[in-house]
Amino acid sequence: MIANNSIQASFQQFEGTTMEEVHLNDLNEAQRIAVETIEGPVLVLAGAGTGKTRVLTTRVAHILLNRHAWPSQVLAVTFTNKAAQEMKERISRLIGHSVEGLWLGTFHSLCVRILRQHAELLGFKPSFTILDTDDQLRLIKQLLKAEELDDKRYPPRQVLGTIGRWKDRGLLPEKVTASQMGRPGHVGDESTLKIYKDYQQRLQILNAMDFGDLLLLTVTLFSTHPTILKSYQDQFKYILVDEYQDTNIVQYLWLRLLAMGNQNNLCCVGDDDQSIYGWRGAEIGNILKFEQDFPGAKIIRLEENYRSTPQILGAASTLISHNSSRLGKTLRTQRDRGEQVQVRGVWDGEEEARFIGEEIESLHRKEENLSSMAILVRASFQMREFEDRLITLGVPYRVIGGPRFYERQEIRDALAYLRVIVQPNDSLAFERIINTPRRGIGNSTLQTLHAYARINLIPLIEATRILLETDELRGQSKTALRALLLDFDRWRSMMVKVPPKELTGIILDESGYTAMWLEDKSPDAPGRLENLKEFAAAVGEFESITLFLEHVSLIMENSVSAQGDMVSLMTLHAAKGLEFNSVFLAGWEEGLFPNPRALTEAGESGLEEERRLAYVGLTRAKKRAIITFVVNRRLPGEWQSSMPSRFIEELAREHIEITNQPGIFGRTRGNWEETVALQEPRHTSSLYDQQISQSKLSLFSLGDRVFHIKFGYGYVTEISGDKLDVHFEHTGLKKVMASFVTRK
Repeated sequence: MIANNSIQASFQQFEGTTMEEVHLNDLNEAQRIAVETIEGPVLVLAGAGTGKTRVLTTRVAHILLNRHAWPSQVLAVTFTNKAAQEMKERISRLIGHSVEGLWLGTFHSLCVRILRQHAELLGFKPSFTILDTDDQLRLIKQLLKAEELDDKRYPPRQVLGTIGRWKDRGLLPEKVTASQMGRPGHVGDESTLKIYKDYQQRLQILNAMDFGDLLLLTVTLFSTHPTILKSYQDQFKYILVDEYQDTNIVQYLWLRLLAMGNQNNLCCVGDDDQSIYGWRGAEIGNILKFEQDFPGAKIIRLEENYRSTPQILGAASTLISHNSSRLGKTLRTQRDRGEQVQVRGVWDGEEEARFIGEEIESLHRKEENLSSMAILVRASFQMREFEDRLITLGVPYRVIGGPRFYERQEIRDALAYLRVIVQPNDSLAFERIINTPRRGIGNSTLQTLHAYARINLIPLIEATRILLETDELRGQSKTALRALLLDFDRWRSMMVKVPPKELTGIILDESGYTAMWLEDKSPDAPGRLENLKEFAAAVGEFESITLFLEHVSLIMENSVSAQGDMVSLMTLHAAKGLEFNSVFLAGWEEGLFPNPRALTEAGESGLEEERRLAYVGLTRAKKRAIITFVVNRRLPGEWQSSMPSRFIEELAREHIEITNQPGIFGRTRGNWEETVALQEPRHTSSLYDQQISQSKLSLFSLGDRVFHIKFGYGYVTEISGDKLDVHFEHTGLKKVMASFVTRK
């Protein structure tokens, strides 16, 4: 065997050399134990910045160099292809040559490898294709049409999302129970389940799978063909898994089946304190119950942090200690004590952006690279003010994990509506939103309009007006186009008398664009709604829509892809796994962080995940962490008074320094206890519960029309303490916290 000969050569290379000299010398005691403990189940709790990647790669090299297994007998699972590639390169450097035969990759790539070998046992050919999202949506639309289901009640993207969630939970159609379905007449009901069944049948006919199938069908293969499962159990003498805290149910099932063999040499590396993806299916219980799942498991804690200062670690450790669902560890470091975590209170979001911009400039003048600085926000809508400020200052920046604010789909759509209002001849803008949201205007109609406009050298809207007076257009398309142009004319006439912000809201509401995202149940829909509200607020900062559009054009022109040294701007979720010398943690106030939606939907577990997110943010910082909060926040688009986040309250006082703008809480600098009245002991109640809820409650009366970010618009039917009974227009009667709704 080539692989065996290859590794044999590497063994010969190290004849007469101790293993310590080769790959163990640079490890601390805990890391070394994690590398050398290769028998039986092992959970390595690797705190932030403790060298988990080094442990993983060195462990694989240790197994190979000591001849405990051939490369083909080692299975190593990562969460990204990039991580897999980096791990492979590190292992190659440690053993002195490339590793052939090693099973190293993501869950999905490894499952593809298995399914190619055994697809026929599941009714597929080995040449099966893997569908992308567009193909999946097209197939769902066909099935909805065949079942005569209204795609407004059953939006294809939502149906596909529901099917994906069932697959992530390891559920084939026949395994979905009533408790896992939604209300009749809504996505997730019996009709959705029927679509799921039909969808799977069509995939088989097409000899195709989607990404959810790759894991689900591999688990099915293992469950229905025990001899196949046994062959892989016998093959993989050692199994290693990275980021175990982020695994979902079907990934857990896959891993559990493989690890149940005779070997049981399973090593999972993860950090329960950095489990922040519950909203996309990750189950923190997988790591918390590791000892139950694998009796006799050894827990090894990596607590020596090589990234952050003691001050930063002290603040982060006291914060995360407020979580009850954790295995527990205490990070320590040998680094110099460093600066205290700075907490800065300012008046509003604009001042927050100005303060952080000035701090970045100051650090840069002291010869700190821009690329060593990052601004981390809880919600993407917060980026807008920072982007505007950085562009004004001429500070280059990059948005990590997503597009810039004005490049987002929903913002480009909203801009297109405004552009058509201001400039009726803007054919590109008109074409972008002519059927967004869907109005029944098909491609054939659009082609007719384009052809007439091109032949007559006129704008698309003018061509539409002319053709509406002919029989070239007919049916639903004609009706929808006539109504749309009337709307544009009416909105245009309102420009002289309706303030820009209010008019923007009217346009987005009356066009159906806001409702489109309210009805969308995809995970990113709430964030898009927040961005739209922030967009309207941004328009409101200008005297006219025309001036706003000019401002956006200048911003986009000035922000074109600077390369090289740039500040990083991203959400807290996107920051996981990264590190920076200086980290600015913006918007730490109640009503924003913790995210109200997380609290509403998941209660205490949602609060704990938000706290883990705060912990992740803090531990990205190597030298300095600066937390900011505002006392007046537009959330988004509406001004409201805010209080510092409960997470600031939970930071150990000896590790933080408070500096407020003059007049905030009556002082500019002082002890935290003097700045904000704190209560001990701290449980699940907070300043938010005690102060904001009370102040908001007084704003409501029976019959008030209110808005909730998840449930939409409704009317107050009962008031009970800090809770409201609200009859929502689309979702019926709900009990919600008063602080989570705004009066309309």
